[in-house]
Amino acid sequence: MALAFPPARPFDGPTLSGFVDRDAEDAVARDLLRAEFPADRERLILAGFDGFGRLMRIECCEGGIDGRCTIAPACWHRLIGRGAATVLMAHNHPSGCAYPSEADLTATGEAMDFLRRIAVDLTDHLIFVDHGHFSFRRAQLL
Repeated sequence: MALAFPPARPFDGPTLSGFVDRDAEDAVARDLLRAEFPADRERLILAGFDGFGRLMRIECCEGGIDGRCTIAPACWHRLIGRGAATVLMAHNHPSGCAYPSEADLTATGEAMDFLRRIAVDLTDHLIFVDHGHFSFRRAQLL
């Protein structure tokens, strides 16, 4: 699936489909996730929820030397092994660009395929920047 996004650039307001302004973030984004992202490096968070929407576990994956985050099999095992029914992916872009990169699109598609095979729903993938976040679900990319 090839998706075209404009070149990387800082937030450009309402023209960014899928963008949620920081002032409009829900409690999960604002109170649970946002505080977990450092300003100077990328971090990926996987949050597992049970069938009633209750948070079961959070897994954090740090960026490597290249700054990219990878999800180790052990992270998936700890999350899914506890019986998560849904997973929320979230990471930050310290650059301030809320657009998903090609790597973000690929990783989201791979995670969605993997989770679908084991009957777990990927509810969203959020990309946090200082002034808000991008939602794959809201942009209809999931």
